[in-house]
Amino acid sequence: MLQSRPIMMSISLIVMVLALAACSGNEPSTPAGETTPAPSTENEQAAETGGTEEANETERPQTESFEMLTADGNQSLEATLQQGEGFSLYVFEKFTFDAAQGRLSLTDNTDYYVDIEPLPSDYNLAELETTGKEELEKAGKVSDYSGELVEHPLGSAELYLQASGEEGISDYMVWTSEEGDAFLFRLHNPKGEEASEFASLVLVSLSTVQGDS
Repeated sequence: MLQSRPIMMSISLIVMVLALAACSGNEPSTPAGETTPAPSTENEQAAETGGTEEANETERPQTESFEMLTADGNQSLEATLQQGEGFSLYVFEKFTFDAAQGRLSLTDNTDYYVDIEPLPSDYNLAELETTGKEELEKAGKVSDYSGELVEHPLGSAELYLQASGEEGISDYMVWTSEEGDAFLFRLHNPKGEEASEFASLVLVSLSTVQGDS
């Protein structure tokens, strides 16, 4: 009987240790070579929700405000997001965008317009330059402003040809967005009262053109 007491005491100590571990609420560390349990349904739902929120953050807002220098001084003008064929851009109140044709024009005078054409990734710049010069020669003397555009909303353009004549100004531009999407802009700005306002607003809109991902 005396010899059995140490054994009983050892068993009692083990039971007490196990009881204390259970009461502490701490989970045991995972032994080497074993995998942790799969995340609970709540954790999976939280992860999915977080992914959705991140995706939504990358979407463009429906409206944007732009600081513009107008005849009345600096003003904050609001533009609305419009969807074209393979691209989107912000359009100001006085403009109308024809998504099917890719044409952005003054609502009250459609002679003022720009045609927007997405270019393929393998476009040939030399061919576009030849075509642009042929088109613009009909409108007047052709000037080349390709490259960095100082204090210009577009910032830079791989190709920027402009013809100035008696009827006004015509531009032929190949421009690449920050996302790497290339576009061809054909802009027609006749002489008239609306010429200055059209040019200032339409160029800002063109600087917001972005291809669909």
